[in-house]
Amino acid sequence: MKVAFQTLGCRVNVYDSEAMIEMFKKDGYELVDFNEPADVYVINTCTVTNMGDKKSRQYISRAKRTNKDAVVAVVGCYSQVSKEDVMEIPGVDVILGSRNKSDIVFHVNRSKAEKKQIVEVTDKILLNSKFEDLGVTGYEGKTRAFLKIQDGCNRFCSYCIIPYARGGLSSKNPESVLKEIRKLAEEGFTEVILSGIHIASYGHDLPEKTDLLDLLEEIELIDGIKRVRIGSIEPMFFRNGRMDRIVKLKKLCPHFHLSLQSGARETLVRMNRRYTPLDFSEVVDEIRRRLPEASITTDVIVGFPGETKEEFNETYSFLDRMKLTKVHTFKYSPRKGTPAYHMEDQVDGNEKDRRSKLIMTQSDKNEDDFLKSYVGKTCEVLYEEGKNGVHMGYTANYMKVSVLSQENIQGRYLPTKITKVEKQVLMGEILA
Repeated sequence: MKVAFQTLGCRVNVYDSEAMIEMFKKDGYELVDFNEPADVYVINTCTVTNMGDKKSRQYISRAKRTNKDAVVAVVGCYSQVSKEDVMEIPGVDVILGSRNKSDIVFHVNRSKAEKKQIVEVTDKILLNSKFEDLGVTGYEGKTRAFLKIQDGCNRFCSYCIIPYARGGLSSKNPESVLKEIRKLAEEGFTEVILSGIHIASYGHDLPEKTDLLDLLEEIELIDGIKRVRIGSIEPMFFRNGRMDRIVKLKKLCPHFHLSLQSGARETLVRMNRRYTPLDFSEVVDEIRRRLPEASITTDVIVGFPGETKEEFNETYSFLDRMKLTKVHTFKYSPRKGTPAYHMEDQVDGNEKDRRSKLIMTQSDKNEDDFLKSYVGKTCEVLYEEGKNGVHMGYTANYMKVSVLSQENIQGRYLPTKITKVEKQVLMGEILA
């Protein structure tokens, strides 16, 4: 039997898909590409934007076109939030939510045997605060391992559907996290990426007094792990003296993706974000002062309801002053079920496009300037992939590097001198 996966959305979904793939393999399934004929197709969905919903539906249709007799399983955030809509899509056989993926093989096999649609989606996701520990024991052909340590969110930003899709805060037991990382180290992985829906809340739901920084200090002691990355995180995590402990972590990569969303105070209030532009700038300044090599990236939403031209200009000017390494720009997408969906003064689509292009152009220049500052410097690069003598890897602060080498250097850390920048990629030469 053959199974194919299509994963949409965040790194948490990537981890969940890896875990589900292992479950199918243990049951005797062979993993194939999603575009190939398969007996089972799994679409791990995202519902952050309307486009995520649309892509999910497109992949469902593609699976049925490839093999009309295949079992199609739709799991994740889209099916959690819009269960009834997914049930109406022709060809969907199994529907699971965001917190019950551990039984996917059972439900797929059951649907196949009983020839009926199986729907297992909890209607009380906001009350679900138990971490679903799927567990991943191997990442074939990869040099970095993703590890989901947290799920759920209780922030309820006015534009975001995620709390209704992922449920309440839940954290993976610290000992389970450390055990899994030790296992990854034994298998030869030297870099792990810790991910979560709201990773700054890690441990807040656990009975023992622990948080993300405590966990990072424990990982620091694990032999074999050279790099640790954390996913997108709230800027306020770095306040209250935490930088005194963070700078002592030699394995924590100096690349931080800090959530911003807007540089205008009034917009942040309407978004229900719990910081001000001044708070954000003070965090960035302290990180740069204490960790000069840090690369700091962010997300910005343009065209949020009520965002006037003056508010947008505040955001633009704020980002111009901050000169972050990269800004990921999103045009506001109304989501049913969120407070922002009903807000007045919705911004015209053409104006969203204009604002988005301005921010992206600004971001490209700042990223180019940041990369050019490394020309002539030597960086340690972990090389991850190579083809026809061209190899790609990443520095600790997550700059992409390309070199030429006839050797197999995948999985190796090599000193590399940066010679130039091409299309936002550092070109380098490996030093002896």
